Amino acid sequence: MENKTIIAETERLILRRYKKDDLQDLFEYLSDMKVVEYEPYKPMTIDETKENLEWRIGTEEMIAVELKSSHKMIGNVYMGKRDFEALEIGYVFNRNYWGNGYAVESCKALIEHAFSKGTHRIYAECDPDNKGSWKLLETLGFQREAHLRQNVYFWKNENDEPIWKDTYVYAKLGADRQ
Repeated sequence: MENKTIIAETERLILRRYKKDDLQDLFEYLSDMKVVEYEPYKPMTIDETKENLEWRIGTEEMIAVELKSSHKMIGNVYMGKRDFEALEIGYVFNRNYWGNGYAVESCKALIEHAFSKGTHRIYAECDPDNKGSWKLLETLGFQREAHLRQNVYFWKNENDEPIWKDTYVYAKLGADRQ
């Protein structure tokens, strides 16, 4: 019988749907200021993480990344459906597992899976200051298509004024469209 919760497997990772048992592992990285530094949300409390986990369980866009060796959930990849047969990709990983190639390994598997299902284009947006993120995208073969200047803000300063941020846009086309 096929396991509907598993999307893909790599040599070291299981890419799957979220489950209730993921709460502690999810809290471990969503409560870390360094991990969420470039995200549009602040570090989460355990109650906020519980609520967030319910949302993750209910969506197909959030994919949990689990280590095969220990079954610890160490991060996630986001693949959201967008207009014109495109997907938007994003990723957040537990800081204790940075630098081990897990983000590259999991994103690569999911990108190949998406292109095999007919996805035309996959793109990502990231903060130019988040060098780790855009370097990962370049490693995965994405090309920088745009540098949007002061196009978005997530927070306001003490005078209630937006704190504007720039955005890099990266994209990758299916192999037959390069």
